[in-house]
Amino acid sequence: MKRTILLHPDPRLKKASAPVSDITDERRNLADDMLSTMYAAPGIGLAAPQIGVLERLIVLDCVKEEGAEPRPLVMFNPEVVAASDELNTYEEGCLSLPDLYADVTRPEGVDVRWMDRDGNEQTETFDGLWATCVQHEIDHLDGRLFIDYLKPLKRQMMTRKMVKLKRELARG
Repeated sequence: MKRTILLHPDPRLKKASAPVSDITDERRNLADDMLSTMYAAPGIGLAAPQIGVLERLIVLDCVKEEGAEPRPLVMFNPEVVAASDELNTYEEGCLSLPDLYADVTRPEGVDVRWMDRDGNEQTETFDGLWATCVQHEIDHLDGRLFIDYLKPLKRQMMTRKMVKLKRELARG
C-alpha cells in the first residue's frame, strides 16, 4: 500500500525515532508499504519518519542501471559503525522536499549494521551513492534533513519554497 510522504516543514521530520524492539508482521508490512511508496515516488530511499512513523526503519534501493535487478534493502535499527576518512560530495534530494537539490559532503564509505526483516543482524560496507543514501536515511531517524548540512540562507530559502508548495497543495 502506498503511503503519504510528509513534506518539510513538518515537526515529525525533526524528531528522533524510537528503536524497533521486535520485528513483527505489522512492521514487515510497513517496510513493504515503504518500498512501494519509495518506488512510486520515485526515489532511492525512504525513512519511516517520512510517512509519520517515528521508528528506526529505512528502505533503500540505489540500483539505477536500466535493466539491472533491483536490490531493495529493509533496515531496522540501522547504524553506521565505521566511516571512511575520504569524503564524497553528492547532489542530494529528498522525497520530503520534492524538486529541491543541494550538494552535501559525507564520508565516501560506511560500514552499517542493522536487523533485516527476519530479525537477523546484517553488516555491510557501502560506498558511492549507496553510502550517501544510507547516511541520508539514517539522518532522518535522528531528525536531520539534508538541508541541515547547508548554510542557513540556503536552508531558509528551501524551507520557504516548501512552505509555499504546501500552501498551494492545501488550496487544491
